[in-house]
Amino acid sequence: MKFIKLTLLSWFGSGYSPKGPGTAGSLCCLPFAWGIATIWGPESLILAGFMAFVVGVTVAHITPEAKNDPGWVVIDEVAGQWLTLAVVPPNLLLYAVGFLLFRVFDIFKPWPIRTLEQKVPGALGVMIDDVAAAVYAAALLYAFSLIIRT
Repeated sequence: MKFIKLTLLSWFGSGYSPKGPGTAGSLCCLPFAWGIATIWGPESLILAGFMAFVVGVTVAHITPEAKNDPGWVVIDEVAGQWLTLAVVPPNLLLYAVGFLLFRVFDIFKPWPIRTLEQKVPGALGVMIDDVAAAVYAAALLYAFSLIIRT
């Protein structure tokens, strides 16, 4: 059971990357996003992101090693990345831009993202800042998709 919890939290081990585990987690979830969006439509990534969020909060809460948001816990990046991509169809350019936008907002944490990260305790705090980063990233990604469509 511990192996399953650590596998989910690290998104199949991508969180153990020695350099940029959050970026590795975000990158490793892109093929899953493409598959989900291709089969069930991009809006299904909202449900998938919500499910990753619930799994992340639940599993991080019951896993002592996941307290205080260690770098190897990247299921929060998975949820955020999927929520970001839910506003566009599977497209290499849009997914690349969505990946970059999400990483920028997740790393730099403009208001209120940093506040959420600092003020919300426990497993919910581990996950919620990435959802907030996804909101910013998704808004810009959607705007970008409208611009390139015209």
